[in-house]
Amino acid sequence: MIHDLVRRTRTVRRFQEDRPLDPSLLRQLIDLARLGGSARNAQVLKYMVITEEPIRRQLFPLLAWAGYLPHWPGPAPGERPSAYILCLLDTALQKGPATEAHFDLGIATQNLLLGAAEQGVSGCRIGAFAPAKVHGLLRLSEHCQVLLVLALGYPAETVVLEEVGEDGDIRYWHDGQGVHHVPKRRLEEILVPTPELG
Repeated sequence: MIHDLVRRTRTVRRFQEDRPLDPSLLRQLIDLARLGGSARNAQVLKYMVITEEPIRRQLFPLLAWAGYLPHWPGPAPGERPSAYILCLLDTALQKGPATEAHFDLGIATQNLLLGAAEQGVSGCRIGAFAPAKVHGLLRLSEHCQVLLVLALGYPAETVVLEEVGEDGDIRYWHDGQGVHHVPKRRLEEILVPTPELG
């Protein structure tokens, strides 16, 4: 069921680094991203798959991992992603406002991560990175702009959803056993009543 799949599609930041992802699976996930809706049907997004260990090792320090966990430096060696997918904006194809690409990006990455979760693979969308250094490392062309980095792999942590408490704190956190807790607002809190129009 889609409800169960969405609940399983959680952000994971610790992975079984020694379990590689099959290249054919990564292609299938990018195909799911490709098939999603696109503003003006411009299809301005492109993707780069990174699985080679030397490139993964050089890319890792250019990424920031968890804003709400300032004392956590990110996954340790052995817990790092076994693959990355870079989501790129091809500015040569972009005709509309830049914001349209971000709508496409949300649709595409959710499709991709839902497909990954269905296969037991987890991921983390990383929007905090050193753009110029990533661009240089990967020798991207001038018309390719990195919008997002997706870290992927088999999960090495448990993620638990819970309701936001009375204090309203939405920050995720790790407990003493390393379980990752993610507070979610209750459905009743996000439903806005329709006004009665006279």
